[in-house]
Amino acid sequence: MRTATLGPKQRAESLAAMAERELDVLVVGGGVVGAGTALDAVTRGLNTGIVEARDWASGTSSRSSKLVHGGLRYLEMLDFALVREALKERGLLLERLAPHLVKPVPFLYPLQHQGWERLYAGSGVALYDAMSMARGHGRGLPAHRHLSRRHALRVAPALRKDALVGAIQYYDAQMDDARFVATLVRTAVSYGAKAANRARVTGFLREGERVVGARVLDVEGGGEYEIHAQQVVNATGVWTDDTQAMVGERGQFHVRASKGIHLVVPKDRIHSTSGLILRTEKSVLFVIPWGRHWIIGTTDTDWDLDKAHPAASSADIDYLLNHVNSVLAVPLSRDDVQGVYAGLRPLLAGESDATSKLSREHTVAHPAPGLVVVAGGKYTTYRVMAKDAVDEAVHGLDMRVAECVTEDIPLLGAEGYRAMWNARARIAARTGIHVARVEHLLNRYGSTADELLDLIAADPSLGEPLAAAEDYLRAEVVYAASHEGARHLDDVLTRRTRISIETFDRGTRSAREVAELMAPVLGWDKDHIEREVEHYEKRVEAERESQLQPDDLTADAARLGAPDIVPL
Repeated sequence: MRTATLGPKQRAESLAAMAERELDVLVVGGGVVGAGTALDAVTRGLNTGIVEARDWASGTSSRSSKLVHGGLRYLEMLDFALVREALKERGLLLERLAPHLVKPVPFLYPLQHQGWERLYAGSGVALYDAMSMARGHGRGLPAHRHLSRRHALRVAPALRKDALVGAIQYYDAQMDDARFVATLVRTAVSYGAKAANRARVTGFLREGERVVGARVLDVEGGGEYEIHAQQVVNATGVWTDDTQAMVGERGQFHVRASKGIHLVVPKDRIHSTSGLILRTEKSVLFVIPWGRHWIIGTTDTDWDLDKAHPAASSADIDYLLNHVNSVLAVPLSRDDVQGVYAGLRPLLAGESDATSKLSREHTVAHPAPGLVVVAGGKYTTYRVMAKDAVDEAVHGLDMRVAECVTEDIPLLGAEGYRAMWNARARIAARTGIHVARVEHLLNRYGSTADELLDLIAADPSLGEPLAAAEDYLRAEVVYAASHEGARHLDDVLTRRTRISIETFDRGTRSAREVAELMAPVLGWDKDHIEREVEHYEKRVEAERESQLQPDDLTADAARLGAPDIVPL
Protein backbone atom coordinates (compact mmCIF):
# COMPACT_ATOMS: atom_id res chain seq x y z
CA MET A 1 0.00 0.00 0.00
CA ARG A 2 1.41 3.39 -1.05
CA THR A 3 1.52 5.99 1.73
CA ALA A 4 3.15 9.30 2.65
CA THR A 5 3.74 11.28 5.81
CA LEU A 6 3.36 15.06 6.10
CA GLY A 7 4.77 15.46 9.60
CA PRO A 8 7.01 18.26 10.96
CA LYS A 9 10.21 16.39 10.01
CA GLN A 10 9.08 15.78 6.42
CA ARG A 11 8.02 19.42 6.03
CA ALA A 12 11.45 20.68 7.10
CA GLU A 13 13.17 18.18 4.81
CA SER A 14 10.98 19.22 1.87
CA LEU A 15 11.81 22.93 2.29
CA ALA A 16 15.54 22.17 2.50
CA ALA A 17 15.41 19.86 -0.54
CA MET A 18 13.49 22.42 -2.65
CA ALA A 19 16.10 25.07 -1.89
CA GLU A 20 19.02 22.72 -2.52
CA ARG A 21 18.29 21.59 -6.09
CA GLU A 22 16.49 23.25 -8.97
CA LEU A 23 12.98 21.89 -9.51
CA ASP A 24 11.38 21.23 -12.86
CA VAL A 25 8.07 22.62 -11.57
CA LEU A 26 7.26 24.68 -8.46
CA VAL A 27 3.53 24.97 -7.70
CA VAL A 28 2.40 27.98 -5.66
CA GLY A 29 -0.93 27.40 -3.93
CA GLY A 30 -2.18 24.44 -1.89
CA GLY A 31 -5.83 24.31 -2.87
CA VAL A 32 -7.37 21.59 -5.01
CA VAL A 33 -5.94 22.94 -8.29
CA GLY A 34 -2.44 23.41 -6.89
CA ALA A 35 -2.44 19.99 -5.26
CA GLY A 36 -3.77 18.42 -8.46
CA THR A 37 -1.08 20.19 -10.48
CA ALA A 38 1.66 18.85 -8.19
CA LEU A 39 0.30 15.31 -8.59
CA ASP A 40 0.04 15.69 -12.37
CA ALA A 41 3.60 17.01 -12.68
CA VAL A 42 5.27 14.45 -10.40
CA THR A 43 3.50 11.52 -12.07
CA ARG A 44 4.93 12.66 -15.42
CA GLY A 45 8.38 12.19 -13.92
CA LEU A 46 9.06 15.86 -13.18
CA ASN A 47 10.98 17.02 -10.10
CA THR A 48 8.11 18.83 -8.37
CA GLY A 49 7.58 21.03 -5.33
CA ILE A 50 4.47 22.70 -3.88
CA VAL A 51 4.22 25.48 -1.28
CA GLU A 52 1.18 26.95 0.47
CA ALA A 53 1.15 30.17 2.51
CA ARG A 54 -1.31 28.88 5.11
CA ASP A 55 -2.77 25.39 5.50
CA TRP A 56 -3.64 22.94 2.74
CA ALA A 57 -7.11 23.86 1.40
CA SER A 58 -7.39 26.77 3.83
CA GLY A 59 -9.06 28.98 1.21
CA THR A 60 -11.82 28.17 -1.26
CA SER A 61 -11.04 24.44 -1.33
CA SER A 62 -12.31 23.82 2.22
CA ARG A 63 -15.39 26.03 1.97
CA SER A 64 -17.33 24.64 -0.98
CA SER A 65 -20.72 22.92 -1.08
CA LYS A 66 -18.80 19.60 -0.81
CA LEU A 67 -20.30 18.45 -4.12
CA VAL A 68 -18.70 16.62 -7.03
CA HIS A 69 -21.20 17.31 -9.77
CA GLY A 70 -21.68 17.95 -13.44
CA GLY A 71 -23.49 21.22 -12.80
CA LEU A 72 -27.11 20.54 -13.73
CA ARG A 73 -27.85 24.28 -13.97
CA TYR A 74 -25.13 24.71 -16.63
CA LEU A 75 -27.27 22.60 -18.96
CA GLU A 76 -29.90 25.32 -18.75
CA MET A 77 -27.20 27.77 -19.85
CA LEU A 78 -26.46 25.38 -22.77
CA ASP A 79 -22.88 24.94 -21.54
CA PHE A 80 -22.77 21.32 -22.68
CA ALA A 81 -18.98 21.10 -22.86
CA LEU A 82 -18.52 22.07 -19.20
CA VAL A 83 -21.20 19.62 -18.06
CA ARG A 84 -19.79 16.79 -20.18
CA GLU A 85 -16.29 17.38 -18.81
CA ALA A 86 -17.49 17.58 -15.19
CA LEU A 87 -19.61 14.42 -15.50
CA LYS A 88 -16.61 12.50 -16.78
CA GLU A 89 -14.54 13.70 -13.81
CA ARG A 90 -17.36 12.82 -11.40
CA GLY A 91 -17.41 9.29 -12.76
CA LEU A 92 -13.63 8.89 -12.56
CA LEU A 93 -13.60 10.02 -8.94
CA LEU A 94 -16.48 7.78 -7.90
CA GLU A 95 -15.28 4.65 -9.65
CA ARG A 96 -11.51 4.77 -9.93
CA LEU A 97 -9.63 7.68 -8.38
CA ALA A 98 -11.23 8.20 -4.96
CA PRO A 99 -14.11 5.81 -4.17
CA HIS A 100 -13.27 6.12 -0.47
CA LEU A 101 -13.74 9.90 -0.48
CA VAL A 102 -16.41 10.55 -3.14
CA LYS A 103 -19.89 9.12 -2.50
CA PRO A 104 -23.25 9.19 -4.31
CA VAL A 105 -25.87 11.57 -2.90
CA PRO A 106 -29.56 11.80 -3.92
CA PHE A 107 -31.35 15.10 -4.58
CA LEU A 108 -35.05 15.83 -4.81
CA TYR A 109 -36.15 18.65 -7.11
CA PRO A 110 -39.70 19.75 -6.10
CA LEU A 111 -41.95 20.69 -9.02
CA GLN A 112 -44.27 23.65 -8.46
CA HIS A 113 -46.19 23.69 -11.75
CA GLN A 114 -48.31 21.03 -13.41
CA GLY A 115 -47.39 19.68 -16.82
CA TRP A 116 -44.78 21.89 -18.47
CA GLU A 117 -42.31 21.98 -15.55
CA ARG A 118 -42.11 18.20 -15.28
CA LEU A 119 -41.47 18.00 -19.02
CA TYR A 120 -38.89 20.83 -18.96
CA ALA A 121 -36.99 19.75 -15.81
CA GLY A 122 -37.37 16.06 -16.64
CA SER A 123 -35.79 16.58 -20.06
CA GLY A 124 -32.84 18.34 -18.45
CA VAL A 125 -32.24 15.63 -15.84
CA ALA A 126 -32.65 12.90 -18.49
CA LEU A 127 -30.02 14.63 -20.65
CA TYR A 128 -27.76 14.92 -17.57
CA ASP A 129 -27.98 11.16 -16.95
CA ALA A 130 -27.56 10.37 -20.67
CA MET A 131 -24.43 12.53 -20.95
CA SER A 132 -22.98 10.79 -17.90
CA MET A 133 -23.65 7.32 -19.32
CA ALA A 134 -22.36 8.31 -22.76
CA ARG A 135 -18.91 8.96 -21.30
CA GLY A 136 -18.93 5.49 -19.73
CA HIS A 137 -18.58 6.89 -16.22
CA GLY A 138 -22.19 7.04 -15.03
CA ARG A 139 -22.90 3.44 -14.17
CA GLY A 140 -22.09 3.94 -10.49
CA LEU A 141 -25.15 6.13 -9.89
CA PRO A 142 -28.88 5.26 -10.06
CA ALA A 143 -30.90 6.87 -12.85
CA HIS A 144 -33.29 9.73 -12.11
CA ARG A 145 -36.94 9.02 -11.39
CA HIS A 146 -40.20 10.96 -11.45
CA LEU A 147 -42.24 11.07 -8.23
CA SER A 148 -45.83 12.01 -7.51
CA ARG A 149 -46.47 14.52 -4.72
CA ARG A 150 -47.46 11.71 -2.33
CA HIS A 151 -44.29 9.75 -3.10
CA ALA A 152 -42.11 12.88 -2.82
CA LEU A 153 -43.57 13.63 0.62
CA ARG A 154 -42.73 10.10 1.75
CA VAL A 155 -39.12 10.71 0.68
CA ALA A 156 -39.06 14.21 2.22
CA PRO A 157 -41.78 14.59 4.89
CA ALA A 158 -40.20 17.93 5.87
CA LEU A 159 -41.63 19.61 2.74
CA ARG A 160 -44.83 21.65 2.92
CA LYS A 161 -47.62 19.94 1.01
CA ASP A 162 -48.38 23.12 -0.90
CA ALA A 163 -44.72 23.58 -1.88
CA LEU A 164 -44.81 20.96 -4.64
CA VAL A 165 -47.06 19.14 -7.08
CA GLY A 166 -44.53 16.36 -7.64
CA ALA A 167 -40.77 15.93 -7.83
CA ILE A 168 -37.81 14.50 -9.72
CA GLN A 169 -35.07 12.66 -7.87
CA TYR A 170 -31.57 12.38 -9.33
CA TYR A 171 -28.07 11.57 -8.08
CA ASP A 172 -24.78 13.45 -7.88
CA ALA A 173 -21.78 12.96 -5.58
CA GLN A 174 -20.16 14.59 -2.58
CA MET A 175 -16.90 14.62 -0.63
CA ASP A 176 -15.14 16.35 2.25
CA ASP A 177 -13.32 18.98 0.19
CA ALA A 178 -10.48 19.74 2.66
CA ARG A 179 -9.79 16.05 3.28
CA PHE A 180 -9.72 15.49 -0.48
CA VAL A 181 -7.02 18.16 -0.91
CA ALA A 182 -4.90 16.81 1.95
CA THR A 183 -5.13 13.38 0.30
CA LEU A 184 -4.11 14.85 -3.08
CA VAL A 185 -1.03 16.44 -1.52
CA ARG A 186 -0.09 13.21 0.26
CA THR A 187 -0.55 11.29 -2.99
CA ALA A 188 1.80 13.69 -4.80
CA VAL A 189 4.35 13.28 -1.98
CA SER A 190 4.05 9.51 -2.21
CA TYR A 191 5.26 9.80 -5.84
CA GLY A 192 8.20 12.02 -4.86
CA ALA A 193 6.90 15.61 -4.72
CA LYS A 194 8.21 17.94 -2.00
CA ALA A 195 5.48 19.76 -0.10
CA ALA A 196 5.41 22.46 2.58
CA ASN A 197 2.46 24.35 4.02
CA ARG A 198 2.86 27.54 6.08
CA ALA A 199 5.47 28.52 3.46
CA ARG A 200 4.61 31.87 1.88
CA VAL A 201 5.94 33.13 -1.44
CA THR A 202 7.20 36.69 -0.84
CA GLY A 203 8.54 37.33 -4.33
CA PHE A 204 9.70 35.72 -7.55
CA LEU A 205 13.27 35.15 -8.68
CA ARG A 206 14.08 36.68 -12.08
CA GLU A 207 16.81 36.40 -14.69
CA GLY A 208 15.97 39.18 -17.08
CA GLU A 209 12.35 38.69 -18.12
CA ARG A 210 12.32 35.05 -17.08
CA VAL A 211 10.87 33.79 -13.78
CA VAL A 212 13.29 31.21 -12.39
CA GLY A 213 11.82 30.47 -8.97
CA ALA A 214 10.45 32.05 -5.82
CA ARG A 215 11.53 33.42 -2.46
CA VAL A 216 9.69 31.50 0.22
CA LEU A 217 9.29 32.44 3.89
CA ASP A 218 8.92 29.60 6.39
CA VAL A 219 6.07 31.09 8.42
CA GLU A 220 6.66 28.53 11.18
CA GLY A 221 10.45 28.59 11.52
CA GLY A 222 11.16 32.08 10.22
CA GLY A 223 13.81 31.04 7.69
CA GLU A 224 13.76 32.27 4.07
CA TYR A 225 14.52 30.05 1.10
CA GLU A 226 15.29 30.68 -2.54
CA ILE A 227 13.66 27.90 -4.52
CA HIS A 228 14.73 27.68 -8.16
CA ALA A 229 12.52 26.06 -10.77
CA GLN A 230 12.42 25.87 -14.55
CA GLN A 231 8.68 26.55 -14.45
CA VAL A 232 6.53 28.11 -11.70
CA VAL A 233 2.77 27.48 -11.71
CA ASN A 234 0.61 30.12 -10.03
CA ALA A 235 -2.46 28.23 -8.74
CA THR A 236 -3.54 30.65 -6.02
CA GLY A 237 -7.26 30.94 -6.81
CA VAL A 238 -8.76 34.21 -5.54
CA TRP A 239 -5.21 35.41 -4.76
CA THR A 240 -4.16 35.08 -8.43
CA ASP A 241 -4.02 38.83 -9.06
CA ASP A 242 -2.03 39.42 -5.85
CA THR A 243 0.50 36.74 -6.82
CA GLN A 244 0.75 38.13 -10.35
CA ALA A 245 1.47 41.58 -8.92
CA MET A 246 4.73 40.22 -7.46
CA VAL A 247 5.94 39.57 -11.00
CA GLY A 248 4.81 42.92 -12.31
CA GLU A 249 3.21 41.35 -15.36
CA ARG A 250 -0.25 42.41 -16.47
CA GLY A 251 -2.38 39.31 -17.06
CA GLN A 252 -4.85 38.73 -19.87
CA PHE A 253 -7.57 38.16 -17.26
CA HIS A 254 -8.42 38.95 -13.67
CA VAL A 255 -9.99 36.83 -10.96
CA ARG A 256 -13.06 38.17 -9.20
CA ALA A 257 -14.08 36.79 -5.80
CA SER A 258 -17.69 35.75 -5.32
CA LYS A 259 -18.75 34.93 -1.75
CA GLY A 260 -20.85 31.87 -0.99
CA ILE A 261 -22.00 31.02 2.53
CA HIS A 262 -23.36 27.76 3.93
CA LEU A 263 -25.28 26.85 7.08
CA VAL A 264 -24.96 23.54 8.93
CA VAL A 265 -27.97 22.25 10.89
CA PRO A 266 -28.59 18.94 12.72
CA LYS A 267 -30.08 16.09 10.71
CA ASP A 268 -33.23 15.92 12.87
CA ARG A 269 -34.26 19.48 11.94
CA ILE A 270 -35.18 18.44 8.38
CA HIS A 271 -36.94 15.10 7.98
CA SER A 272 -35.88 13.73 4.61
CA THR A 273 -34.03 10.74 3.17
CA SER A 274 -32.83 12.83 0.22
CA GLY A 275 -31.05 16.10 -0.36
CA LEU A 276 -33.03 18.96 -1.91
CA ILE A 277 -32.32 21.33 -4.78
CA LEU A 278 -34.47 24.46 -4.86
CA ARG A 279 -34.72 27.29 -7.34
CA THR A 280 -34.05 30.84 -6.17
CA GLU A 281 -34.46 34.11 -8.05
CA LYS A 282 -30.71 34.07 -8.85
CA SER A 283 -29.60 30.46 -8.97
CA VAL A 284 -30.24 27.25 -7.01
CA LEU A 285 -30.13 26.35 -3.33
CA PHE A 286 -28.93 22.98 -2.07
CA VAL A 287 -29.87 21.13 1.11
CA ILE A 288 -27.15 18.50 1.27
CA PRO A 289 -26.95 15.44 3.56
CA TRP A 290 -23.74 15.63 5.62
CA GLY A 291 -23.40 12.76 8.11
CA ARG A 292 -25.55 13.70 11.09
CA HIS A 293 -26.13 17.16 9.63
CA TRP A 294 -27.45 19.10 6.64
CA ILE A 295 -25.48 21.70 4.70
CA ILE A 296 -27.65 24.52 3.28
CA GLY A 297 -26.18 26.79 0.61
CA THR A 298 -25.22 28.84 -1.12
CA THR A 299 -25.22 32.58 -1.75
CA ASP A 300 -23.46 34.36 -4.63
CA THR A 301 -22.36 37.93 -3.92
CA ASP A 302 -19.36 40.04 -4.92
CA TRP A 303 -16.60 40.26 -2.30
CA ASP A 304 -13.69 42.71 -2.32
CA LEU A 305 -12.71 42.62 1.37
CA ASP A 306 -10.35 40.27 3.29
CA LYS A 307 -9.74 37.17 1.16
CA ALA A 308 -8.27 35.00 3.92
CA HIS A 309 -11.31 35.17 6.19
CA PRO A 310 -14.50 35.97 4.23
CA ALA A 311 -17.27 36.73 6.70
CA ALA A 312 -20.91 35.68 6.68
CA SER A 313 -23.22 38.54 7.67
CA SER A 314 -26.60 38.36 9.35
CA ALA A 315 -28.18 39.23 5.97
CA ASP A 316 -26.49 36.20 4.35
CA ILE A 317 -27.83 33.86 7.02
CA ASP A 318 -31.34 35.31 6.77
CA TYR A 319 -31.27 34.91 2.98
CA LEU A 320 -30.61 31.16 3.24
CA LEU A 321 -33.07 30.60 6.08
CA ASN A 322 -35.84 32.50 4.27
CA HIS A 323 -35.37 30.52 1.06
CA VAL A 324 -35.22 27.08 2.66
CA ASN A 325 -38.12 27.91 5.01
CA SER A 326 -40.32 28.71 2.00
CA VAL A 327 -40.63 24.96 1.36
CA LEU A 328 -40.32 23.49 4.89
CA ALA A 329 -43.37 22.51 6.97
CA VAL A 330 -41.42 23.28 10.17
CA PRO A 331 -39.25 26.34 9.54
CA LEU A 332 -35.67 26.63 10.76
CA SER A 333 -34.59 29.38 13.14
CA ARG A 334 -31.20 30.87 14.04
CA ASP A 335 -31.15 28.55 17.06
CA ASP A 336 -31.05 25.53 14.73
CA VAL A 337 -27.81 26.65 13.07
CA GLN A 338 -24.80 24.69 14.32
CA GLY A 339 -22.21 26.09 11.97
CA VAL A 340 -21.69 28.75 9.33
CA TYR A 341 -18.87 28.98 6.82
CA ALA A 342 -18.06 31.37 3.99
CA GLY A 343 -15.90 30.76 0.93
CA LEU A 344 -14.84 32.68 -2.17
CA ARG A 345 -15.27 31.36 -5.71
CA PRO A 346 -12.53 32.44 -8.14
CA LEU A 347 -14.47 33.69 -11.17
CA LEU A 348 -12.68 34.88 -14.27
CA ALA A 349 -13.27 38.53 -15.09
CA GLY A 350 -11.57 39.28 -18.37
CA GLU A 351 -10.58 42.57 -19.93
CA SER A 352 -12.62 41.80 -23.04
CA ASP A 353 -16.09 40.46 -23.72
CA ALA A 354 -14.67 37.09 -24.71
CA THR A 355 -12.82 36.47 -21.44
CA SER A 356 -15.51 37.95 -19.20
CA LYS A 357 -17.87 35.23 -20.42
CA LEU A 358 -15.55 32.51 -19.13
CA SER A 359 -17.09 32.58 -15.63
CA ARG A 360 -16.93 28.99 -14.30
CA GLU A 361 -14.67 27.92 -17.15
CA HIS A 362 -10.96 27.86 -16.43
CA THR A 363 -8.06 29.30 -18.33
CA VAL A 364 -4.30 28.85 -18.45
CA ALA A 365 -1.83 31.56 -19.49
CA HIS A 366 1.94 32.02 -19.75
CA PRO A 367 2.23 35.75 -18.83
CA ALA A 368 6.04 35.64 -18.52
CA PRO A 369 8.71 33.10 -19.49
CA GLY A 370 8.93 30.54 -16.71
CA LEU A 371 5.54 31.42 -15.18
CA VAL A 372 2.22 29.67 -15.83
CA VAL A 373 -1.09 30.88 -14.38
CA VAL A 374 -4.16 28.67 -14.00
CA ALA A 375 -7.41 30.20 -12.75
CA GLY A 376 -11.20 29.90 -12.70
CA GLY A 377 -12.92 26.54 -13.04
CA LYS A 378 -14.83 24.48 -10.50
CA TYR A 379 -13.78 21.93 -7.90
CA THR A 380 -15.02 18.90 -9.86
CA THR A 381 -12.79 19.66 -12.84
CA TYR A 382 -9.58 20.27 -10.84
CA ARG A 383 -7.80 17.36 -12.60
CA VAL A 384 -8.44 18.85 -16.06
CA MET A 385 -7.22 22.25 -14.87
CA ALA A 386 -4.08 20.63 -13.46
CA LYS A 387 -3.44 18.76 -16.73
CA ASP A 388 -3.81 21.96 -18.76
CA ALA A 389 -1.46 23.85 -16.41
CA VAL A 390 1.26 21.19 -16.63
CA ASP A 391 0.79 20.89 -20.41
CA GLU A 392 1.48 24.63 -20.62
CA ALA A 393 4.50 24.39 -18.28
CA VAL A 394 5.96 21.54 -20.33
CA HIS A 395 6.34 23.91 -23.31
CA GLY A 396 8.97 25.76 -21.32
CA LEU A 397 10.97 22.68 -20.29
CA ASP A 398 13.99 21.64 -22.29
CA MET A 399 13.18 17.94 -22.12
CA ARG A 400 10.80 15.30 -23.39
CA VAL A 401 7.92 14.92 -20.91
CA ALA A 402 5.32 12.18 -20.72
CA GLU A 403 1.62 12.79 -21.22
CA CYS A 404 -0.76 13.22 -18.27
CA VAL A 405 -1.52 9.92 -16.46
CA THR A 406 -3.72 11.10 -13.57
CA GLU A 407 -6.82 9.47 -15.07
CA ASP A 408 -5.26 6.21 -13.89
CA ILE A 409 -3.65 7.30 -10.60
CA PRO A 410 -5.88 6.40 -7.63
CA LEU A 411 -5.51 8.73 -4.66
CA LEU A 412 -3.91 7.55 -1.44
CA GLY A 413 -6.27 5.14 0.34
CA ALA A 414 -8.20 4.08 -2.78
CA GLU A 415 -6.13 0.96 -3.42
CA GLY A 416 -7.56 -1.86 -1.31
CA TYR A 417 -10.43 0.29 0.01
CA ARG A 418 -13.24 -1.87 -1.35
CA ALA A 419 -11.65 -5.06 -0.01
CA MET A 420 -11.29 -3.47 3.43
CA TRP A 421 -14.88 -2.23 3.27
CA ASN A 422 -16.07 -5.77 2.57
CA ALA A 423 -14.01 -6.99 5.53
CA ARG A 424 -15.12 -4.23 7.93
CA ALA A 425 -16.93 -6.62 10.29
CA ARG A 426 -13.78 -8.75 10.59
CA ILE A 427 -11.67 -5.64 11.16
CA ALA A 428 -14.04 -4.57 13.93
CA ALA A 429 -13.85 -7.98 15.57
CA ARG A 430 -10.06 -8.05 15.32
CA THR A 431 -9.48 -4.54 16.68
CA GLY A 432 -12.33 -4.33 19.20
CA ILE A 433 -13.54 -1.11 17.54
CA HIS A 434 -17.25 -0.90 16.75
CA VAL A 435 -18.02 -1.56 13.09
CA ALA A 436 -19.62 1.90 12.75
CA ARG A 437 -16.28 3.45 13.78
CA VAL A 438 -14.43 1.24 11.29
CA GLU A 439 -16.79 2.43 8.54
CA HIS A 440 -16.18 6.03 9.59
CA LEU A 441 -12.41 5.56 9.31
CA LEU A 442 -12.65 3.77 5.94
CA ASN A 443 -14.78 6.55 4.47
CA ARG A 444 -12.30 9.19 5.59
CA TYR A 445 -8.96 7.46 5.06
CA GLY A 446 -9.64 4.47 2.80
CA SER A 447 -7.05 1.74 3.14
CA THR A 448 -4.74 4.08 5.08
CA ALA A 449 -7.19 3.55 7.97
CA ASP A 450 -4.75 0.75 8.86
CA GLU A 451 -2.32 3.44 10.00
CA LEU A 452 -4.88 4.81 12.44
CA LEU A 453 -5.70 1.31 13.66
CA ASP A 454 -1.98 0.83 14.34
CA LEU A 455 -1.96 4.01 16.45
CA ILE A 456 -4.91 2.70 18.44
CA ALA A 457 -3.26 -0.70 18.90
CA ALA A 458 -0.20 1.04 20.35
CA ASP A 459 -2.30 3.34 22.58
CA PRO A 460 -5.89 2.10 23.14
CA SER A 461 -6.92 5.48 24.59
CA LEU A 462 -6.71 6.84 21.02
CA GLY A 463 -9.62 4.56 20.10
CA GLU A 464 -11.90 6.64 22.30
CA PRO A 465 -14.03 9.44 20.82
CA LEU A 466 -13.32 13.09 21.61
CA ALA A 467 -15.31 14.07 24.69
CA ALA A 468 -17.18 16.98 23.10
CA ALA A 469 -17.18 15.77 19.47
CA GLU A 470 -18.07 12.09 19.56
CA ASP A 471 -18.10 11.60 15.80
CA TYR A 472 -14.28 11.69 15.79
CA LEU A 473 -11.70 9.42 17.45
CA ARG A 474 -8.72 10.78 19.37
CA ALA A 475 -6.43 8.90 16.95
CA GLU A 476 -7.62 11.16 14.12
CA VAL A 477 -6.18 14.21 15.86
CA VAL A 478 -2.77 12.60 16.37
CA TYR A 479 -2.77 11.37 12.77
CA ALA A 480 -3.67 14.83 11.47
CA ALA A 481 -0.54 16.26 13.07
CA SER A 482 1.79 13.34 12.33
CA HIS A 483 0.68 12.38 8.79
CA GLU A 484 -1.57 15.10 7.31
CA GLY A 485 0.39 18.33 7.80
CA ALA A 486 -1.75 19.92 10.53
CA ARG A 487 0.38 22.58 12.24
CA HIS A 488 -2.20 24.33 14.44
CA LEU A 489 -5.35 23.66 16.40
CA ASP A 490 -7.39 25.50 13.77
CA ASP A 491 -6.11 23.11 11.06
CA VAL A 492 -7.55 20.11 12.91
CA LEU A 493 -10.84 21.57 14.17
CA THR A 494 -11.66 23.29 10.87
CA ARG A 495 -10.17 21.15 8.08
CA ARG A 496 -8.84 17.71 9.14
CA THR A 497 -12.11 17.30 11.03
CA ARG A 498 -15.26 19.44 10.70
CA ILE A 499 -15.82 19.97 14.42
CA SER A 500 -15.86 23.76 13.94
CA ILE A 501 -19.13 23.57 11.96
CA GLU A 502 -20.64 20.34 13.29
CA THR A 503 -21.05 21.31 16.96
CA PHE A 504 -23.10 24.11 18.51
CA ASP A 505 -20.05 25.23 20.50
CA ARG A 506 -18.09 25.52 17.19
CA GLY A 507 -15.31 23.33 18.60
CA THR A 508 -14.45 25.40 21.68
CA ARG A 509 -15.25 22.54 24.09
CA SER A 510 -12.93 20.22 22.12
CA ALA A 511 -10.09 22.73 21.74
CA ARG A 512 -8.04 21.83 24.81
CA GLU A 513 -8.32 18.05 24.37
CA VAL A 514 -7.31 18.36 20.70
CA ALA A 515 -4.39 20.69 21.46
CA GLU A 516 -3.08 18.29 24.13
CA LEU A 517 -3.22 15.40 21.64
CA MET A 518 -1.33 17.43 19.01
CA ALA A 519 1.31 18.69 21.46
CA PRO A 520 3.62 15.64 21.64
CA VAL A 521 3.73 15.34 17.84
CA LEU A 522 4.50 19.02 17.25
CA GLY A 523 6.68 19.61 20.34
CA TRP A 524 4.36 22.08 22.06
CA ASP A 525 4.86 23.01 25.71
CA LYS A 526 2.07 24.15 28.07
CA ASP A 527 2.41 27.79 27.04
CA HIS A 528 2.07 26.89 23.37
CA ILE A 529 -1.05 24.82 24.11
CA GLU A 530 -2.55 27.82 25.92
CA ARG A 531 -1.81 30.11 22.97
CA GLU A 532 -3.42 27.71 20.51
CA VAL A 533 -6.58 27.33 22.61
CA GLU A 534 -6.84 31.06 23.27
CA HIS A 535 -6.40 31.87 19.58
CA TYR A 536 -9.07 29.37 18.54
CA GLU A 537 -11.55 30.71 21.09
CA LYS A 538 -10.95 34.26 19.84
CA ARG A 539 -11.46 33.09 16.26
CA VAL A 540 -14.83 31.55 17.11
CA GLU A 541 -15.83 34.66 19.07
CA ALA A 542 -14.95 36.88 16.10
CA GLU A 543 -16.88 34.66 13.68
CA ARG A 544 -19.97 34.66 15.90
CA GLU A 545 -19.76 38.45 16.17
CA SER A 546 -19.41 38.83 12.40
CA GLN A 547 -22.55 36.74 11.86
CA LEU A 548 -24.59 39.27 13.86
CA GLN A 549 -23.54 42.19 11.66
CA PRO A 550 -25.97 43.59 9.07
CA ASP A 551 -23.65 43.76 6.05
CA ASP A 552 -20.32 42.66 4.55
CA LEU A 553 -18.35 45.70 5.71
CA THR A 554 -19.24 45.37 9.39
CA ALA A 555 -19.02 41.56 9.27
CA ASP A 556 -15.52 41.75 7.79
CA ALA A 557 -14.40 44.22 10.46
CA ALA A 558 -15.73 41.96 13.23
CA ARG A 559 -14.09 38.82 11.78
CA LEU A 560 -10.72 40.55 11.56
CA GLY A 561 -10.88 41.07 15.34
CA ALA A 562 -9.08 37.69 15.68
CA PRO A 563 -5.69 37.71 13.94
CA ASP A 564 -4.04 34.62 12.43
CA ILE A 565 -1.89 32.72 14.89
CA VAL A 566 1.85 33.17 14.42
CA PRO A 567 4.23 30.79 16.23
CA LEU A 568 6.64 32.36 18.70
